[in-house]
Amino acid sequence: MTRSAVGSAGGRSVGQGPGRAAARRRRHRWTPVCGVLAGLLAASLAGPAPPAAAAPGVQASAADEESTDGDRPVRVDLTRVEPRTLTPGAPVTIGGTLTNTGTETLTGLDVRLQRGTPLATRAELLASDGDPDPVSAVATPFQQVPGELAPGASVAFTLTTDTAELQIDRDGVYPLLLNLNGAAPDGERRRVGELSTYLVQPPAQPVAPTAVAWLWPLVERTHRDAGGRFVDDGLAGEVAAGGRLDRAVAAVEQLPEAPPPGSGDPAPVVRVTLAVDPALVEELELMADGPYDVAGRQDAGEGSEDAAAFLGRLRALAADHPVVALPYGDVDADALTAAGLSEVVTRSLPGTPGGTARDDPDALAAAPATAAGGAAQPTSGAGAEILRDALGVAPRTDLAWAPGGSLRADTLRTLLAGGVDEVVLGPGGLTDGSAALGLEDGGAAARTTVPTSGGDVAALVADGGLGELADTAGRPSGGAPVAEQRYLAELALLTLRPGITAGQTVLVAPPREVDADPASGSRMMADAAQLPWLRPATVAQLDGGPHATTGRLAAPAEPGGLGAAGMADVAAAVRARDDLAGAVDGSADQALAPYDAAVARATSAAWRDDPPGFSAAAADLRTTLDRLRDRVSLLAPADGTYSLASRDAPLVLTIGNDLPFAVRVRLRVQTRGGALTVADVGEQVLAPDQRTTLQVPTEVRQSGRFGVVAGLTTPDGGPLGEQVQLQVKSTVYGSISLLTTLGAAALLGLLFLRRLVLFVLRRGRGTPQDGGALGGPVPLPPTRSPV
Repeated sequence: MTRSAVGSAGGRSVGQGPGRAAARRRRHRWTPVCGVLAGLLAASLAGPAPPAAAAPGVQASAADEESTDGDRPVRVDLTRVEPRTLTPGAPVTIGGTLTNTGTETLTGLDVRLQRGTPLATRAELLASDGDPDPVSAVATPFQQVPGELAPGASVAFTLTTDTAELQIDRDGVYPLLLNLNGAAPDGERRRVGELSTYLVQPPAQPVAPTAVAWLWPLVERTHRDAGGRFVDDGLAGEVAAGGRLDRAVAAVEQLPEAPPPGSGDPAPVVRVTLAVDPALVEELELMADGPYDVAGRQDAGEGSEDAAAFLGRLRALAADHPVVALPYGDVDADALTAAGLSEVVTRSLPGTPGGTARDDPDALAAAPATAAGGAAQPTSGAGAEILRDALGVAPRTDLAWAPGGSLRADTLRTLLAGGVDEVVLGPGGLTDGSAALGLEDGGAAARTTVPTSGGDVAALVADGGLGELADTAGRPSGGAPVAEQRYLAELALLTLRPGITAGQTVLVAPPREVDADPASGSRMMADAAQLPWLRPATVAQLDGGPHATTGRLAAPAEPGGLGAAGMADVAAAVRARDDLAGAVDGSADQALAPYDAAVARATSAAWRDDPPGFSAAAADLRTTLDRLRDRVSLLAPADGTYSLASRDAPLVLTIGNDLPFAVRVRLRVQTRGGALTVADVGEQVLAPDQRTTLQVPTEVRQSGRFGVVAGLTTPDGGPLGEQVQLQVKSTVYGSISLLTTLGAAALLGLLFLRRLVLFVLRRGRGTPQDGGALGGPVPLPPTRSPV
């Protein structure tokens, strides 16, 4: 039997074929530690590989022995495996489709089943994933598939047998290979297709059922820019019929219902814990409120009805299932902490009043007054309020689910300070995390503790390998039944584990952006309630289950996180935000909440798989935050000139504040020389969305024109707007000019007086003027000054 070569944490084979290659890239898998462990287990459990041998009484064909994967052009997809779990003597029916992906027509198709030796533990199952050709213990006769199979064509098949023919006579998990043979046009007969799966015969009376809890994510990367504007209408497609989020919700909606013990309305047989990003709900509310612009096109959004309907469905689910509030934007807490931006993490958290990030600052307006007359302080963050208002329930806010399954020690400290009491990690996030998965002697126990300098922190270890089986992008090839049988096989091996008398616990956590098959996902969820060897649990109920010792926090096996260049832009944007926060007159967190929300959306863990998208979002964030400074500025006069008519005439400046909140600013004026002195007016408060006229005291020492450079800063010295170059014109006489003028006037007076005296003296002596005749006319004094 051929399987994929690598196992994953929680025991999932890596899928084969093109579907896996085309799946979304996720660097934050939770599997590397257990993948390595699986290899070690394979070496220790299997020992030297025995030679392949035919099953007893079965003649192996040359086609089976000599064929290779490259010779198998037929893709096998299963549509049914019935029953999903076996009972002694039960008939077994396997159906599906055969698709010819090659270039030659195949004829003479026939198919059979080959059963391997039963597996005893989950560790053996992981080890068997790396076995390229295990021994076939039993094989059924070939059954003919009618007709020929042309290139690109598909044909349905059904294969029927029973447990007696497969020689399944005891409880266990049995590897199964579907082997398809056929003939090419040249007449050569060979194996042309195969598919691996499992048959499960669980214990009829288990010692203790295994408890299974599901943590089901409802997240989506943002479709808005830093200004809150929609850049595309992709979210409309995600919540429309057939979209990814539509299918994720449908998987929970399709759970069967049953009346609770006693009396009451029917309720889902399993309560799935929903992990919801408040930013997603907020974005859906914006869409549902009516026409919305997309990429600058007015009212271009087409998702209003679908968004409103989706919110209604989500509200109905929240009435039956527990809700956990993720941080706003599902921020990459590790990347932010590593960049020294832990305050961004805090502002996104739903369980602390410091978690203020949201795109509706009006909702953070004054809370109801207390009995003492003061303002009541919120006890949770904005994210919790978003979910409470939209879904009608109070979400859990003290549980943090680590993106990628791991946390830095300083990130954990930030979370604990922000109202988090318990964290969800992957097995790779702990030095001995595999101990929680039932691969060792202690059985599976999702509950653990993380030792820190401040004491032990409660934690849950999520089985990401089982979770990936619910994700069509991460499951093995072969169709939903293959994933479902693998899921049952892993859980059955836990229950069949000898020597385990206490109930085991498992937390199933799919990838953040799960791409679910609703029917298949719903069946896997419901198995915990419908199979006697399993029992359903909520995430909160796992806290009362068995405890595993899993070691300390471990560094991620794959660094993951967000790109350094983008984080540099984010850091610059946060510095601009913090500088502006120091200028806000009032509550900076309330005033800047929309911009804190923008920072959170731009640093979402969803960007880990889209480095170009993150770079663009970070650059847009930096540009948007920098432009906030430009919305507070000095307004220059039309001709750039101010006139001062007196020695102490004020310099009248106009300042515009286009921000929606009041700010405190300082005026900086630089003059050349000492002819003009401008007083320091201290901090000035500018009302929101208004222009303010500011009269700045001055002292002018001389007349003339003076160059002045004026600008605004925050109280901490950060620049606001552009500096303005002004010309100040003064018509006032300074002290030197005044003395000069008075001296000239005095000299003019003396000269005039001298001339007058001379005139009088000449007249008294009768002296003729300039040769004039005696007794002639006497000339008058000059009418103009000789100066």
